[in-house]
Amino acid sequence: MEALKARYQYLFQSTKGLVLVAIALISLETVFFGMLSGPMAEMGVRDVWVRWTGMQLDPMEREGRIIILYHTIALAVVAIEVYFITGLVKMSERQRANINATITVGYLTSMIFGLWFAYFGHNYIWHGLFIFGQSLVFFAGVMLTVALWPWRKEYRLPPDSPYAHTRGGLDLERLAFFVMAVATLGSAVYGAVAGANFGNGFELFLAEDEVREVTKTTLQLAVIGHLHIMLTLIAIALTLIIGRWVDFKGRIHTVAMVFMIIGTIIITSGVWIIVVYRSIAHIIINVGSTPVLLASVLLTIYTWRRQVRIGLAKKGLTPKEAGFGKKLAALLHDPMPFGATWQMMYMNLVVTAVGIFLAIKLELVREWPWREERITLTGHWHILAGIIATIILLYYADLAGLKGRARRWFGWIVIIGSDAAFAAVTLFSTKRLYVSESAQQPLVNMTIWIADIGLLLVLVMLGLLMAWRLVDLFKGNGRWKEELANPELDVVGKEVDS
Repeated sequence: MEALKARYQYLFQSTKGLVLVAIALISLETVFFGMLSGPMAEMGVRDVWVRWTGMQLDPMEREGRIIILYHTIALAVVAIEVYFITGLVKMSERQRANINATITVGYLTSMIFGLWFAYFGHNYIWHGLFIFGQSLVFFAGVMLTVALWPWRKEYRLPPDSPYAHTRGGLDLERLAFFVMAVATLGSAVYGAVAGANFGNGFELFLAEDEVREVTKTTLQLAVIGHLHIMLTLIAIALTLIIGRWVDFKGRIHTVAMVFMIIGTIIITSGVWIIVVYRSIAHIIINVGSTPVLLASVLLTIYTWRRQVRIGLAKKGLTPKEAGFGKKLAALLHDPMPFGATWQMMYMNLVVTAVGIFLAIKLELVREWPWREERITLTGHWHILAGIIATIILLYYADLAGLKGRARRWFGWIVIIGSDAAFAAVTLFSTKRLYVSESAQQPLVNMTIWIADIGLLLVLVMLGLLMAWRLVDLFKGNGRWKEELANPELDVVGKEVDS
């Protein structure tokens, strides 16, 4: 009994255990409902899976099912980020415990009953519990925002602190977390208002299906804005988390935090006013994106310099003594912190650059068949979500204690596999720029194969990581016991055997 109690405490009271549970559930959900995907349908797996599980898939309800599915995954991702924040940012133990417990019950309730309602019969009690779970997640966000309040005296930084602060000692990084949390709460309400009107003359829709509608209703604009800002804020939160992980500090940290705070406020404001001032909202959003992007670049520069110093120090060298080749080898010696920040930069190639190009060349894009533009938009959002997932996975693998060859193999396979897949999807989604419809099949076949293989490699690595942690849980003195006794989240690179 004591052994079960100890494992329960690890899984549902420690930061690393809570993250493990959430990642495991997202993985199971992805595999379970991934059986309904296009490739599985082509191989005949989908029909067998539907009959075997008893799912009820009314074609008229497809949009509703997808919306609930994506929300359950997003809620779990938000919960993971909240666990990271409560583990990294100073707050009272009581606040940490209350926030983690509330958001855990919330996302689990929404995930279980939301998916049950969407795919296994419409018992509206389950739908009510789905909404109730979302409400708990929102309330956990309120508690987190209160805990992050940066103007309390005990959170002031001394004048000689290497971390970003004002002359009065205000912690700018904590302020950035606070601004992000407030923006997330407001943006959640933004989407909830639209969702509350479903069935009241407002029908379900997917944002990519309405891209060519000249006139959009206020509620449609609210849903589209909610989709964009929530994904953006998840990315902003993750950038701040990675900054804590790599011990981001110095003057460059101060500049980055100022950029992040200003950018978050401007982007969020632009999205919130889109229902009223649609014509200028996108301009405001683009202006706000620039400082956020610059903050991520500064974080990457700091991290890469730090990795070079750590890598060279392990070989007894200083940056002045080493040439370019040795510095490059030092940079790449640990794929975890390098990969997390590399993915941020890679995103600019396969997400940001593509989005800017399509916005500039919108008249050209509108000459394409509607299906092609829809594919581009869907790929655009999924790649961004996928990159966020790989960064979380790399961070968790470091927290889980991967070392040596296993660490390197895991990190590089995740980075290379995901990046190859994202590049292939980008080529596939923009294929009308460089190949005609009659000659597209070889390119389509190649990109689909590369994407499938790349994502399969990532899923295999994820599966092996989860299996390793599951086996560890059955050990009486496994790593889980050490993590339960030492709940602090370590700074990367201190004791890594690479």
